[in-house]
Amino acid sequence: MAAGTIIAYSFFLLVIVGTILVIITDDDADSGRKIAWILVVALLPAIGILAYIVFGLNPRRNSRHEEYSGLFHEAFAKISGSDAYGKLFGEKNRAAIREGYRELSVLLSHSNGTTVTDSNSVEVITSGKRKFEALVNDLENAKSHIHMEYFYFRKDTGSKRIKEILMRKAKEGVKVRFIHENIANITISPRYYNEMKKAGVEVVKFTRPRFSLLRLSAMLNYRDHRKIVVIDGRIGYTGGMNIGDDYFVRWRDTHMRITGNAVYALQYSFLYSFVTSGGKIPKASDEFFPAQPSLPSGGKLVQIVPDQPVDRWPILQMGAVWTVQHARSYVYAQTPYFVPPEPLLQALKSSALKGADVRIMTPRKTDMIYMTLANKAYYRECLEAGIRIFEKKGSFIHSKTIVSDDYLSVIGSANMDYRSFQLDYEINAYIYDEETAAGNRRIFEADLGECEEITLESWNRRPWYLKLFQSLVRLFAPLL
Repeated sequence: MAAGTIIAYSFFLLVIVGTILVIITDDDADSGRKIAWILVVALLPAIGILAYIVFGLNPRRNSRHEEYSGLFHEAFAKISGSDAYGKLFGEKNRAAIREGYRELSVLLSHSNGTTVTDSNSVEVITSGKRKFEALVNDLENAKSHIHMEYFYFRKDTGSKRIKEILMRKAKEGVKVRFIHENIANITISPRYYNEMKKAGVEVVKFTRPRFSLLRLSAMLNYRDHRKIVVIDGRIGYTGGMNIGDDYFVRWRDTHMRITGNAVYALQYSFLYSFVTSGGKIPKASDEFFPAQPSLPSGGKLVQIVPDQPVDRWPILQMGAVWTVQHARSYVYAQTPYFVPPEPLLQALKSSALKGADVRIMTPRKTDMIYMTLANKAYYRECLEAGIRIFEKKGSFIHSKTIVSDDYLSVIGSANMDYRSFQLDYEINAYIYDEETAAGNRRIFEADLGECEEITLESWNRRPWYLKLFQSLVRLFAPLL
């Protein structure tokens, strides 16, 4: 063998070994994900190494982002005004939370510092038709500004209607700022967005955290999965529904319309995304944070929690683990994609084993065949621990919710999978309120009418080849 060939082989072997060492020494990654990446690199070295560079590197060690985040926080303090700033980052509302949940609010505040807000009114929306009608009405009545950030913004009937309203309002003088996720909407022609720009809409595409070590990795892997609307600083929308007819007409999903101080937190999150995506905002603008009306009853306590892969801690994963672990009576969760990271999987099993009623609702078939297979890869051990699993038949359920012990509700954009908890930009709302929790429990129980419960006995009767195939899928599920 020629000396040059030996050198080339030796160099390639060193690259393989080096990549595996990087994977092993990533202390923030769970063991399942490490094993999956090591298998990919070992079985398909050239493709595996490239895939790991693009999709596997851990961005949570990025100290430059923490520095930039601090600078934005300081700038935000100047444009928001002392009243709004105090409501976003103060601690006076924490005492109003039920005692056992106060530590959760402290944990969640480590996302970007935002805390629990009071004086909120929350409408939980489970009908796409209702969301579309309410959103259209609120957009039509906008006077000052419209801020919109979505993972999907389609080109179908409902989406075009929203687009037309945004363009018309911009022409009328309303400041319309719009963020669209780049990779998710890659099939949309730039002309679609150029039409909006010509009408006066300030459009930016979300393609990065700005200080990613590898821009390619940031563009392809770290996606903006949030769904946010802020209208005149007074009305906010967030949850699971994107802009498209699947969400408005065909699928079952959960969203929220919020008024009150929590809108400040949605505004804060939007402005951060807008600026880091290249948008410009005024140095001072009272219109972003107008005074919110006080509610006679005090309103709902809501904590808006954004998460992003460049933050030090996977805060939404930690919040989900805390919620499951501390459930005394029950915890019910809906998720279209059930590929739980190891800490959450263990929390679910331990909660069921201690006697809590743990229920997971997933779709019988997802919108992506490989996720249907991945979901089912976790059934056996969950069922063995006493977790009850329900598959919804009929329309695809895209809802991402948790309700626990008739007090805590979680509604947002994050699925129960590795991508949402580690790779995507997400946002969830934690609602500390008995009335809202009771309503969300009723929604879950109503959905059970369209579900089939999967039992351990029936699951064990599936053919041997399905068992083998699902075991293989399980090996690579953390990479999906």
